[in-house]
Amino acid sequence: MRWKVGKVTITKVVEMETVGSTRFILPAATTDAIRKLPWLIPHFATEEGRLKMSIHSLVVETPTRRIVVDTGLGNDKQGRGIPVWNNRSTPFLETMIAAGFPPESIDTVLCTHLHVDHVGWNTKLVDGNWVPTFPKARYLFGKTEYEYWRDYTAEPDKVAVFNDSVKPVVDAGKVELIGSDHRLCEEISVIPTPGHSPGHISVLIESGGEQALHSGDVAHHPCQMAHLGWCSVIDTDTAQSAASRHKVFSRFADTPTLVIGGHFSAGHIKRDGDAFRFEALQS
Repeated sequence: MRWKVGKVTITKVVEMETVGSTRFILPAATTDAIRKLPWLIPHFATEEGRLKMSIHSLVVETPTRRIVVDTGLGNDKQGRGIPVWNNRSTPFLETMIAAGFPPESIDTVLCTHLHVDHVGWNTKLVDGNWVPTFPKARYLFGKTEYEYWRDYTAEPDKVAVFNDSVKPVVDAGKVELIGSDHRLCEEISVIPTPGHSPGHISVLIESGGEQALHSGDVAHHPCQMAHLGWCSVIDTDTAQSAASRHKVFSRFADTPTLVIGGHFSAGHIKRDGDAFRFEALQS
């Protein structure tokens, strides 16, 4: 899928799509609760109340930059907490190339946060070693986010993610640590949206009087717009996560801003009583 925002082109490259099997991440999103939100159907949920989600990257092309935002799960990775995320073998890079984005054409990789499903294609396995997938790119990580996971040792699966998908690009001298209000170029900046992870950021795109937001995992699914208190089981700080949702949704609600989630596709945020709903962009 592809969208235009002024002089910026945004292309979504999908690695994996799922229907259902999401209660492990959003336990409050029962099928009964989802069926009470009919605006989710059919774009974001099935008639039965099962959530539709995806793992994807965005390629953001400005007049001067070609940026990949978040890099999915990756291939050949081990030690993941979810069995089907281990030892994957998918044609994700071939899909990117077919869309016109060979890895060597990317000049920037920006990660909204450093969770397993957002950093996997930072690296690829070559002759037994993890090497940067995008050889000419600078990799931008939030400073707060990076330092938290660098020093984190509590769970082996998260340590494994850091060691195979983050540390190798640092060791290769490819990484720039950025603040939560960093501006990459004239059209692209980041805004702080902590809570899901300590240094989570979202990506603001502004060009030609138009605006888009890649919200990352400030919400995993649009159902969290109706229920701001529905938190992911892996949110670092649930109160902060809910507060970030309220702040972001309030800022962009009832505006023309195109919003694209880390696990859902494009639409517009609308106020709905004391909460919000999401209108899917009609293709």
